Amino acid sequence: MSWHFTHDLGAFTAAAGAHLAAEPARNTAVLTMMDGAELLGWWAGPDGAVTGVLAASPPAVLTFGVVPVEAAAALVLPDGADPATLRGETAAVEAYAGATELPWEPVMGIRLFRLGELTPRDPAPAGRSRPASTADLPLLRDWTADFARVHRYEPQDDYTDFLTERITEGRLHVWEDPDGRPVAMAAVSRAIEGQARVHLVYTSPAERGRGYAAGVTTTVSRVALASGAAQVLLFTDLANPTSNALYQRLGYRPVSDHLGVRFTPRP
Repeated sequence: MSWHFTHDLGAFTAAAGAHLAAEPARNTAVLTMMDGAELLGWWAGPDGAVTGVLAASPPAVLTFGVVPVEAAAALVLPDGADPATLRGETAAVEAYAGATELPWEPVMGIRLFRLGELTPRDPAPAGRSRPASTADLPLLRDWTADFARVHRYEPQDDYTDFLTERITEGRLHVWEDPDGRPVAMAAVSRAIEGQARVHLVYTSPAERGRGYAAGVTTTVSRVALASGAAQVLLFTDLANPTSNALYQRLGYRPVSDHLGVRFTPRP
């Protein structure tokens, strides 16, 4: 049993495609980031069957899909590279963190949810949703930077390309209040292997508690279903009981718990 690594997406999908297709929900993070990943890896048994996958993007951000505990504990990245951060299912992350000699600290507990039957908020929040436009970019850039800060993601200097891609593909929506002011946003990934993931759910701090996040999440959930996704997923911060309760009221159900950790570089 061993890890294999590549920088080539075609080689990765040729080796791990069956595994990714068999577990699209638990592999969602790898599926949605593999196009732009700097490094891709898979764990194969003696018979060649793949049972684990990972993806890494700069700067040293490592993400596990389904990874057996023994594979996580045996992981050594090419050229002795060390990750700065790691996210994945809790048992696998703890196994890698326990096996490495790097000091580490937990950053965030995360829960993966999957949509059962979509149950919109009743009564619906005031206002309406609409697709975001490039005219919204100045506001959406500020919101995205705050979203990244709150969720402890590695910050980017400029979110314009990230947001424009989602706007032009109709995957980013905003909620307007009755006066037509944008007050919340949410996005959804492309449908890959029958799954799509809701992300970037954010409400302007002054407008929270009015149901706007529920309204725009319902919209992008419908966009995901219309795109052909058989499974609509999202991640939540376990430390935020409000968002966890919200998504369950909308019909999302827990799948698995995940953990994000940060490593201290070697001296």
